Amino acid sequence: MPSPPRNRRTPVATHDDTRQDRPHEDHPAKPDSPTELKKPSWSYVLRKTLREFMDDECTDIAAALTYYAVLSVFPALIALVSILSLVGQEQVTTTVIGMLEGVVPSATMTELEPVIENLTNPPAPGLAFVIGLLTALWTASNYVNAFGRGMNRMYEVREGRPIWKLRPVMYGLTAVLLVLVAIAALILVLSGTLAETIGDLIGLGPVALTVWNIAKWPVLLVIVIVIIAVLYYFTPNVKQPKFRWISLGAVIAIVIAALAVLGFSIYAARFGSYSATYGALAGIIIFLLLLWITNLALLFGAEFDAELERGRQLQGGIEAEENLQLPPRDTRASDKKAKKAKEDVRRGRQLRERFGSDRRDH
Repeated sequence: MPSPPRNRRTPVATHDDTRQDRPHEDHPAKPDSPTELKKPSWSYVLRKTLREFMDDECTDIAAALTYYAVLSVFPALIALVSILSLVGQEQVTTTVIGMLEGVVPSATMTELEPVIENLTNPPAPGLAFVIGLLTALWTASNYVNAFGRGMNRMYEVREGRPIWKLRPVMYGLTAVLLVLVAIAALILVLSGTLAETIGDLIGLGPVALTVWNIAKWPVLLVIVIVIIAVLYYFTPNVKQPKFRWISLGAVIAIVIAALAVLGFSIYAARFGSYSATYGALAGIIIFLLLLWITNLALLFGAEFDAELERGRQLQGGIEAEENLQLPPRDTRASDKKAKKAKEDVRRGRQLRERFGSDRRDH
């Protein structure tokens, strides 16, 4: 009898969906890094990613994420404007108008000035700040929750964290993400002519502005990397392998989003007919499409990471061809729902057996 091959990893059988029967997220049988994946594994991962992306209906998930993102915009703006009033800037309106006058044409400024005055002079800045912040936190948390539900679908696990545990985590993640997005938005706004205007107001020279215009892009990239890392690692109900600031899926998401947004912007500017079709609403339509494309890229990157994990498990001998084998963070809520569903089935069977037999007798 021939001897078995040496150095062969022992398969790990994991059919049950419970936390106890699933292998550890850092099981030693799995390859430690993507460089250890064999060529057939890579081929499988790429092909599986495309299929699962469509099977998980990620286009619909991206549409829901776009909706929740839009809901968060105006409450966040109200909160940010109220912050200016709370920190004691009594001449907020004059400062904002003065900065914009050097950038915006005079005819446009005539229309913008009443809007700026209303925004920068809320009747109760403290109350507006609290209401705006709470509303932005709630609406943005819906985005984070929806992203987590999409991630659960990709990792083939049910949401098992009870609401008293899930909600605080999601609100905490949302607060962190809102701060990061606000910083990124501020960096994007403070550029070009507007940056020169602000630099003149605070006495910065041209050298400092040049350094700022160059340094802001690496800073923006770091912020984007942190946002994606937080979404990918903390939102799904699975214990993933060790935390990484950037994964291959995140890199793919950033590259796809950048290329897609750039390509769509060129198309809309040169070949698109959005202005002719939608008129004054063209800008809003383009913004929504760009946001949807960005969410698609984020979901595709997450799907790739999930299938990369499947490839690692399969190469390590773990039975993940049907379901990913990562332990859930919690199963209490899903166990409770399963128990209720089982009870509904029992009651339904009783109704059928009780009244269905009477119908058959007649």
